Amino acid sequence: MPDPASLVIQLLNGLQYAMLLFLLSVGLSVVFGLMNFINLAHGTVYMLGAFLGLTLVRATGSFWGALALAPLFAAAIGALFYAVLLRRVQGESAMKQVLVTFGLIFIGIDVVRMIWGDYEEAIAAPALLADSVRIWGQLYPSYRLFVIALGLLVAIVLWLGLERTRLGAVVRAGVDDRVMAASLGINIEAAFFGVFCLGCWLAGLAGVVAAPVLQIYPGMDVAILIPTLIVVVVGGPGSLKGALLGSLLIGMAETFGAVLLPEFASFMIYAVMVLVLLLRPGGLLPARPAA
Repeated sequence: MPDPASLVIQLLNGLQYAMLLFLLSVGLSVVFGLMNFINLAHGTVYMLGAFLGLTLVRATGSFWGALALAPLFAAAIGALFYAVLLRRVQGESAMKQVLVTFGLIFIGIDVVRMIWGDYEEAIAAPALLADSVRIWGQLYPSYRLFVIALGLLVAIVLWLGLERTRLGAVVRAGVDDRVMAASLGINIEAAFFGVFCLGCWLAGLAGVVAAPVLQIYPGMDVAILIPTLIVVVVGGPGSLKGALLGSLLIGMAETFGAVLLPEFASFMIYAVMVLVLLLRPGGLLPARPAA
């Protein structure tokens, strides 16, 4: 059994991983809840955000510039995906949506290989956050604390946006009952497009933020896709609070599972998902109650 100081460090590691999962899963969750659209290529935007951030850091020497610009480029790529292709399969069967977006995953991987090569890369943490702080006698990277703070800040801003703005009311109405909201004159298509672009921006942000912590490489989107989908299922589709709670559960399960039960670490998150679905088939905090 690890000592208390090591447990605190692992708790922080779990929070840091959970915040990355939250940045990725919240857009995917709300899009699925709003339009019942399964976008498996969401992780591809995350990968493109990471590599665009790498290019911007090399070109400008500024991590903060990359953090500001790369998510915007990722959102623009996501908007292009939607306008050219995804909008056309929006009303199709789930199988068609899965096949089309799954195909985009492989296209994205090949595009990344052609432009950046088939190598593992990394972005150095900014000088401001390059040092470590001492927590309970152990050193912990400042940058990881920044990731935790950024994820919590994004969660608060999104909550205020959904609960305190007209756009948030439109999104919530569309999630609750899309047909009724449309009959009241609400432009659900525009709301979906806005949420989709916001989700792509968050995915690009997650890619840049993850680069100093994780290696970036072609196929990193596939590696993160399954945990992200599990977060959506566990938290409940369409729910901001569900995405946050699901991210915390999966992040902690994977982190502490690797430390406390290493022989079972490979399927710990699946065990959590199965347990949640047995007790609450619609997820912990779904936007719409399970029928």
